[in-house]
Amino acid sequence: MKTVIIEDEKAAVRNLASLLNEIRPDVKIETILDSISSTIEWFSTHSMPDLVFMDIHLADGSAFEIFEHITISCPIIFTTAYDEYALRAFKVNSIDYLLKPIGKADVEHAFEKLDNLGNSDLATDANRSPQEEEWLKLIHALKKQEAYKTHFLIPLKGDKLLPVSVDMIQLFYIKDCQVKAVLTDGTEHYFPQTLDELADCLNPALFFRANRQYLVSREAIKDIDLWFNSRLSINLRYSRITEKILVSKARVAEFKEWFSKK
Repeated sequence: MKTVIIEDEKAAVRNLASLLNEIRPDVKIETILDSISSTIEWFSTHSMPDLVFMDIHLADGSAFEIFEHITISCPIIFTTAYDEYALRAFKVNSIDYLLKPIGKADVEHAFEKLDNLGNSDLATDANRSPQEEEWLKLIHALKKQEAYKTHFLIPLKGDKLLPVSVDMIQLFYIKDCQVKAVLTDGTEHYFPQTLDELADCLNPALFFRANRQYLVSREAIKDIDLWFNSRLSINLRYSRITEKILVSKARVAEFKEWFSKK
């Protein structure tokens, strides 16, 4: 198993190499990299290894900067003295997150996860363990999150395309049987997608499907009125839209939870 270690502490490298030699003699350490720059250079000129051990805090910055320049498609096991980066780690092919000082049991458990993940493609729903099922659900959820749209190219008259980031969009709504988007500068643009398609490709943490006609962001909401039959009426900051945007009684709790999340 070809393995790369990305770590700038020599003592940590020696400890990890010793544990790998003891636990998995089949592991061959291809190289040891100690910085963001050397990692980017190495992966740009070499074939992908089978596994990467990566410290998060390197001499020239955060290891997450590496993924802004190159793609590492093999499994990654993060090693760090800090635990606040766990969720971010799992978004970049991480299969485990080991807190220093790393012991034998930590590495053994990480390889168990790696082996289970490798076998999961061949496993059926009937013979997967509960741990494997939970792991696959996590991987699928994170991959879906990574696939959410962050930018659009809006067709304009005159054979032009307007690049727009999602954070520039206040809301989507249906007008004259077509979908329009309202941007933060107050301009409106027609979108070729349906509202259902947009709801599927946008991060639900950023936009809420209020009803069949409106998909709104938090920034678009001016205030909210309590309405008849325990419904809510959303008032928009965008003054051109004066009609009431009603949230049904069945979705009020879901809306409140969405709005209060960071």
